[in-house]
Amino acid sequence: MYVIVVGGGKVGYYLTKTLLNEGHEVLLIERDPAKVDVYSGRFGSVILEGDGAEAAVLASAGAARADVVIAVTGEDEDNLVVCQMAKQKFHVGRTIARVNNPKNEHLFRLMGIDVTVSQTNYILNLIEQALPERAFIHLLSLRHADLAIIEATISEQSPVAFKAVDEIDLPVACVIAAIARDSDLIVPEPSTQIMPRDEIIAITHREQENELRRLLVPE
Repeated sequence: MYVIVVGGGKVGYYLTKTLLNEGHEVLLIERDPAKVDVYSGRFGSVILEGDGAEAAVLASAGAARADVVIAVTGEDEDNLVVCQMAKQKFHVGRTIARVNNPKNEHLFRLMGIDVTVSQTNYILNLIEQALPERAFIHLLSLRHADLAIIEATISEQSPVAFKAVDEIDLPVACVIAAIARDSDLIVPEPSTQIMPRDEIIAITHREQENELRRLLVPE
């Protein structure tokens, strides 16, 4: 697999190092000459000096044959331009962008970026999972279908406690995918009863996440 990484900061450096160690063909694009000199001594000829947001630089990097382009600079605007150009001009099959400001993540998805990685949101999700009092946790967003995977811990006061799955008025297109009960993992059937202390894994449209929260976890 041929991967182009744009941005030679810490993320780009370790990403390039890991991909090379895994046997992939990698090219790292970095515009800082000092970093290029350092990385050339470590990686050899897989470093290209230039601005990855410029079409000529991507062309010289062989973007037309790249399987993946990953933009991990410290500027969201550059990452968006890199991925859009890779997708639209060079028809790269998969683009991945680092999103430094979480507020920009929705814009990146609207602009057709295949995968967005927000370190801030990732850290916030980890913090949420570490807080025992949080009964409803957003685990993961699925960009292509605008879906989210959530986890909810059911209390005795929950409107769904002691009800069978087919008795619950779930939001449209919401699915209860699994139930963790003690040490067991249950794939629910329509007759499966929801019990207090069950941990529910559900898939829902992101716009219906708050509605599902109100249904499973009372205020």
